[in-house]
Amino acid sequence: MLDYSKFLKYSKPGPRYTSYPTALEFSDAYEYDTYIKKMEAQDSSRPLSLYFHLPFCKNACYFCGCSVVFTSKEDKMLRYMEYLKRELEILSKHLDCKRQVIQMHFGGGTPTFFTADQLKIIIDEIKSYFPNFIEGAEISCEIDPRHINEDQMRVMSEAGFNRVSFGIQDFNEKVQIAVHRVQPYSITKDAMDLARKYNMLSVNVDLIYGLPFQTLETFKETLALAITLNPDRFAVFNYAHVPWLKKTMRKIDETTLPLPDEKLAIMQYTIDFLTSNGYKMIGMDHFAKPEDELFKAIEKGELHRNFQGYTTKGGADLIGVGLTSIGEGADSYNQNFKVMVEYEEAIDAGRLPFERGVVLNADDQIRQYVIMELMSNFKIDIERFNKLFDVDFSTYFADALEELKPFAEDDLLTMDDKSIVCSETGTLLIRNIAMPFDAYMHQHKASKKTFSKTV
Repeated sequence: MLDYSKFLKYSKPGPRYTSYPTALEFSDAYEYDTYIKKMEAQDSSRPLSLYFHLPFCKNACYFCGCSVVFTSKEDKMLRYMEYLKRELEILSKHLDCKRQVIQMHFGGGTPTFFTADQLKIIIDEIKSYFPNFIEGAEISCEIDPRHINEDQMRVMSEAGFNRVSFGIQDFNEKVQIAVHRVQPYSITKDAMDLARKYNMLSVNVDLIYGLPFQTLETFKETLALAITLNPDRFAVFNYAHVPWLKKTMRKIDETTLPLPDEKLAIMQYTIDFLTSNGYKMIGMDHFAKPEDELFKAIEKGELHRNFQGYTTKGGADLIGVGLTSIGEGADSYNQNFKVMVEYEEAIDAGRLPFERGVVLNADDQIRQYVIMELMSNFKIDIERFNKLFDVDFSTYFADALEELKPFAEDDLLTMDDKSIVCSETGTLLIRNIAMPFDAYMHQHKASKKTFSKTV
């Protein structure tokens, strides 16, 4: 039984832990030559997960935290396609591209801002360099329902795409106008029908609570409409208002944002509504049907988390291609340039567009394991940890265990010599529970403008 009375006192800035160390620790101290050596030394028996960033959008959605290029000019998109091709060519000189590919994701921006013919060119180019997609590989794309047509969906289906994610955010017109994203229900319904027609195995929809003018009553209406679409998964995110990082967020009138108690009421209702309609909760922001593969992974303790969210495809090296893309190796993270001119200049010089990253030391790798286990599977098997790292958990993390005692007193988790296990309420505060294990948090505690709030 969830206890919502405990939530508000835990509302404080904290990472979302799509990586550890977080992107705040990425720097140019990780040099290009080291990055290339690490890529060339990757274990060829490890599979690959590919991420392609297609950054273009026609207009700004004011809530968006993604790295986006606003344009309506086709020549910019054609130019970007050419640079993607050249980046792949350089990448193939440093990476064994014949390794098995178990996952590929198109993110943005709006990937379907590219036409069907352009998408096919991009996909064919990728597969010419990466020929070994396994049968049943997870191939997915983020889609803005306002920018999708049948030709595009057909191209993706024929290329093996089997998962799509539709951004909805909110169906209320007043909210949509305030965030500069007007998207009637009928447009979203048409996109959903296309996905089903072209046999997408899993369709996810994204909602956001905490947007301007949202109330519990308006969000009830959004949920009632969203459930009629019968998606396989819901992602219901707490809006991260970080105007000091994202200029478009400065266009939002902060006096129109719902207060924390209203947001809490929305979250509480959302959980009750979706669970009563046949969905099960996965951690802090995901819901899925009980037959979904995510639940099988949780039961086995094999759920993973990366920059695309929760996944069952672990044990792979993540290769990020395109502007601002992030990659992950066994002991490192790397990020491409965020500025198009710098991205192009690197490729023109025959170099990968690597800008910064971080190499994990032994302590980073230990803490990464613990934090990702908590974020993904909401528990730590201490005996397994001790064997894996030949380290005594209780000694190594004595300070963290002390910090966790209030969580145990609030029934958010249970702790003993063998395990740490989050309660149902605790999974919703998993960012807070993970933070005591973060060695870098003390550097950021003084700043209130580093992370979004956890509640």
